[in-house]
Amino acid sequence: MKKTENRPFICKPCGKDYLWGGRRLRDDLVKETEAERLAESWECSTHPDGPSEAADGEYRGMELTEVLRLHPEYLGSHVRGMGGLAAGQIPVLVKFIDAKHDLSVQVHPTDAYADRHENGQQGKTELWYIMDAAKDAGIVCGLRRKADKEQLCGAALSRDLEKYLRRIPVEKDQVFLVEAGTIHAVGAGCLIAEIQENSNLTYRLYDYDRVDKDGRKRELHLEKALDAADLTVGKELRQPLRVLRYEPGIARELLGRCRYFEVHRMLVNTERRQIVKFRADELSFRILLCIEGCGTLTFEDRTVDIYRGDCVFVPADSVDIRIHGKLQFLDVRC
Repeated sequence: MKKTENRPFICKPCGKDYLWGGRRLRDDLVKETEAERLAESWECSTHPDGPSEAADGEYRGMELTEVLRLHPEYLGSHVRGMGGLAAGQIPVLVKFIDAKHDLSVQVHPTDAYADRHENGQQGKTELWYIMDAAKDAGIVCGLRRKADKEQLCGAALSRDLEKYLRRIPVEKDQVFLVEAGTIHAVGAGCLIAEIQENSNLTYRLYDYDRVDKDGRKRELHLEKALDAADLTVGKELRQPLRVLRYEPGIARELLGRCRYFEVHRMLVNTERRQIVKFRADELSFRILLCIEGCGTLTFEDRTVDIYRGDCVFVPADSVDIRIHGKLQFLDVRC
């Protein structure tokens, strides 16, 4: 018989009210906040800048970090990306992003750069899944023409940086893997699910001369941004080949993988009474992020309602989970 303590639980997110955020996380995904705007909700996080909590079950109200300190076996025996992380930490951070306005043009450092210059912290490679996009929405990802540090610094200071940036129009259901060191930005009108390394290091290169609620411009980090940035002009970005694999009641596809995580999309439809079973093996925990629809999860003698926007932490070597409904998940594996 499986150990009863290895049961999944819904996570309660930590909200961030950055100045570029809007209302969609609150209105569309029913995220609770007293703030006027909600830019990000950190759904599954052990980062000290915004830890999530267990929202139900026996650990309700306890930070995820504390749960994992009590039960390190929940992580699994062969989790990728754990080097250097403290007890109770996971190597990924899962969030939703509502970009009502453009995010800053920025760079995240690699692990090696962060280790040297940020007291041993992790860098930040991230994957974006576009949940929705306005008609003219787009992203910045890399450079479209060659430039050195001096040219980019001068362009940022003179508000002429955009001529070097590769802008890409986006639409719903696209996916982008943004490697650490890439100059990038999320454009206005994007609703995104992001899976990233467990890091909050961001070097702003340009921020449109915006001011915060106190009338102050946000800090730029030109020296670090350009020092950490990959200044090569890469190939045009293309959507990865995605192949749906079907079985009764469910279809799966790989969206992307890197050395830190891999992300699959699960499309569940049990309208004809198929039973879809799910569990995490002993190697690693899993994170299920509901991006569409609603349904239920049943394990042992308990049934939990799941809605768009919910995030479920599934411990390693979990009990069997039965999924019922018509819904889609991002299935994050480490």
